[in-house]
Amino acid sequence: MRHNEPVSHIMSNDMLTVHAAQKVSEVYKLLTENGVHHVPVINGDHLVGLISSTDMMKLSLDAYGSPDAANTAYLDSQFSIDQVMSTDLSTVKPDDSIRSAAELLSTGKFHSLPVVEADGKLAGIVTTTDLVNYLLAQY
Repeated sequence: MRHNEPVSHIMSNDMLTVHAAQKVSEVYKLLTENGVHHVPVINGDHLVGLISSTDMMKLSLDAYGSPDAANTAYLDSQFSIDQVMSTDLSTVKPDDSIRSAAELLSTGKFHSLPVVEADGKLAGIVTTTDLVNYLLAQY
């Protein structure tokens, strides 16, 4: 394994993002139609939060079942992205080591880390899947 390899080598930088003015149902659609589990929330190009598929699942259950058209309308009428997104995020910088990202993810509290520049600009995202794929390539 390579020591001190930067997280920028394994992060996804072509990610889907949303902004706080969008509807919650749009986030649900992005997650389900694109097979992703985490969507960064941005203001301009700066990270302000993150919504996970787990966050959406909790809301869907609160909306009395699976998110069909009626339930997504309910979600939009009851919740905003600001209310759903997590804002107390652990992040890494592009030049942080893959090991440091792995240490943060190993806590099991979350499954993705936004990668942000020093000025708060979103550069990418690294997930537990990215780490597993990196490990598989090593062996």
